[in-house]
Amino acid sequence: MDSAKNPASVPGNPALAFVASSAPEAQLAAKRLARFYGDVDPEAADVVVALGGDGFMLQTLHRFRGTEKPIYGMNRGSIGFLMNEFREDGLTERIIQAERSIVHPLKMRATAADGRTVEARALNEVYLFRQSYQAAKLEIAIDGQVRLPELVADGVLVATPTGSTAYNFSAGGPILPLNAPLIALTPISAFRPRHWRGAILPDTTSIRVRVLEAAKRPVAAVADHFELRDAVEVDISMERGINLVMLHDPGHSLDERILREQFGH
Repeated sequence: MDSAKNPASVPGNPALAFVASSAPEAQLAAKRLARFYGDVDPEAADVVVALGGDGFMLQTLHRFRGTEKPIYGMNRGSIGFLMNEFREDGLTERIIQAERSIVHPLKMRATAADGRTVEARALNEVYLFRQSYQAAKLEIAIDGQVRLPELVADGVLVATPTGSTAYNFSAGGPILPLNAPLIALTPISAFRPRHWRGAILPDTTSIRVRVLEAAKRPVAAVADHFELRDAVEVDISMERGINLVMLHDPGHSLDERILREQFGH
């Protein structure tokens, strides 16, 4: 993941497209802003302005994956960690002065018990989680070598630096600086081995998780909003060839927000 402290280098009078979540306040904001600043088709826009919460920002980034189109989010949701403060005035100037953060998604390739294989991408995390009252039993291999023959836990997750402040942090994983070439591998409520707290790995690492006793202890595999039930084997790696571009107001970049999280602010 990369971050730039310099302005976003968008045109002096950028063409904007407004997209909004289904929340009434987001829909209303989109209509008002479109009247003030104009609204073009997203495919023709210089910048897409996303109005909603963090979940909608993730959906928007997924939607424009592979285009490298800058996304400027404004919070019309709840938490808004990925978003800028909502204001109607001075939007064009804010976008021109914004700092850009470039993030890369995780790719999940998962095989189900019936033999189906699916692929999905995640900007925050990929995780495996038990589907029944019994704990999951998982084998974890790193770059083709088994490092943990058996993890007994509710599950395990792999988080990007962007996602390290979310589910990963709640599960006891580390917060990673945005520009660190790292991913976090974190157990979810580990029972055995109790001493294992996870690992911080280079973002070039390939991770394979194999579900042990899959019929008796079924496990779901999740990549952001995509879920595969009855997973038996999951491969996870970072897809550095795909750049997703987010714009943030100066002084409120993702780097700064992640740094604040590490100091409890």
